[in-house]
Amino acid sequence: MSRVALVTGGSRGIGAAISVALKAAGYKVAANYAGNDEKAQAFKQETGIPVYKWDVSNYQACADGIAQVEADLGLVDVLVNNAGITRDAMFHKMTPEQWGEVISTNLTGLFNMTHPLWSGMRDRGFGRVINISSINGQKGQMGQANYSAAKAGDLGFTKALAQEGAAKGITVNAICPGYIGTEMVRAVPEKVLNERIIPQIPVGRLGEPEEIARCVVFLASDDAGFITGSTISANGGQFFV
Repeated sequence: MSRVALVTGGSRGIGAAISVALKAAGYKVAANYAGNDEKAQAFKQETGIPVYKWDVSNYQACADGIAQVEADLGLVDVLVNNAGITRDAMFHKMTPEQWGEVISTNLTGLFNMTHPLWSGMRDRGFGRVINISSINGQKGQMGQANYSAAKAGDLGFTKALAQEGAAKGITVNAICPGYIGTEMVRAVPEKVLNERIIPQIPVGRLGEPEEIARCVVFLASDDAGFITGSTISANGGQFFV
């Protein structure tokens, strides 16, 4: 029987690449999304991957959404916490709403998604939790105090939970992408990309979503069973930990 993988923010950008790669690797995949119905339905039609709409910042919505996925596909073995938002502002101009929205989605969302699945993974003696953090959670980024704090928190969550899951056959790992050529990044003016962003990347290019997806497929596999509490920095050499 194929293992079931659930990817939050799984119908666009890096999440879409992860969903597609997991399906190609033989998983039954469910892609969660938050708001863009048109894009989600187009993704479903193109890939055959079922999509499920809920807000990861709402615990009950996560519990209900997970229950529906498991009713449709089976018990979730692999969780990829990829959903994330930005509300960028310099700190002296940042509003409590901008802070709260990012923390609720990018950090509390990990609790909301992982907690309802954790007991089942413990009982079955197997689980893979893969958290998509960010280079900016490692090094910080001006104008992103909220985002950097949340993504750094994702790494602390990963390390703590890995220790709890290890004896129960559950691995918990993180991936920190650098600048990836998603629709959002490629919307940045070409002059800014070529003169300010790409020169910071030693390999001389943006990453591709599929390169992050391949990291996820490896961490989800049986081959990665001895790896837990780890962070893969996929940033083209831009930042070393």
